[in-house]
Amino acid sequence: MYLSISGFLPAEDEDDSLKFDLDLNESYNSRILQLLGHSSLNAMSEGEWLLTKEQVIELSQIIGESLPTDLDLYIGVLA
Repeated sequence: MYLSISGFLPAEDEDDSLKFDLDLNESYNSRILQLLGHSSLNAMSEGEWLLTKEQVIELSQIIGESLPTDLDLYIGVLA
């Protein structure tokens, strides 16, 4: 299992197509779980979680990659 980030235009926009997709390296899992307050990937597997702007900034620092701040970003678990 691994974490994936999906990005969509803000909710008020009628275009609901995927605008950003990033599969995260498993080596970041424990730091990301700690950041988001989940105990395990299984605990997160219930669905996708909307990230706050602060979480997006912190995730960018963890993975060493800029994430878009103009999209609604969700994180979820993929098998």
